[in-house]
Amino acid sequence: MRQATIERNTKETQIKLSLNLDDYSTIDIDTGIGFFNHMLDAFARHGRFGLVVKANGDLNVDPHHTTEDVGIALGMALKEALGDKAGIERFGSALIPLDETLSRVVIDLSGRSYLVFNAELTNPKLGDYDTEVTEDFFQAFASTLS
Repeated sequence: MRQATIERNTKETQIKLSLNLDDYSTIDIDTGIGFFNHMLDAFARHGRFGLVVKANGDLNVDPHHTTEDVGIALGMALKEALGDKAGIERFGSALIPLDETLSRVVIDLSGRSYLVFNAELTNPKLGDYDTEVTEDFFQAFASTLS
C-alpha cells in the first residue's frame, strides 16, 4: 500500500497526518480552520486518496503556521507514499470547475520543485480562513514534495 504517516511538531504547531493513495474511504480533517478543513477535504475526495489530518496550531496568533506546516506534512507524506515513483506517470494536468472557480493544475513529479500561483483572491477571509496564506500552503507542499 502506498501510504505514509507524518508527525510534525514545532514551537507553533503539532500535526499528525496520514495519507493513503490506494484507499480513499477515510477522510477526516481537523485543523481548527473551517474553510481550510473544507479545502483539504475536497482535495482528498477529488484526488481519490485517504487523508487524516489533526493539527493544533497557534491560531490565536494567525493561521499561517498551521496552513504552512500542514502543507509541509502533506508534501512529506506524498513523497514517502510515492516511494521510488515506479509505475506512475511523471506529469499530468487538469482543468477543474468547482463552484465559481476554474482551476488549472499542471504537476511534474521530477523532483525539482517550482510553484506558479496565479489566483485572484479578492476576499481576504473565508470564514476564519485568511486567503493570503493559500499560496504559502501550496509553496510548502510543492517544496517539500520534491
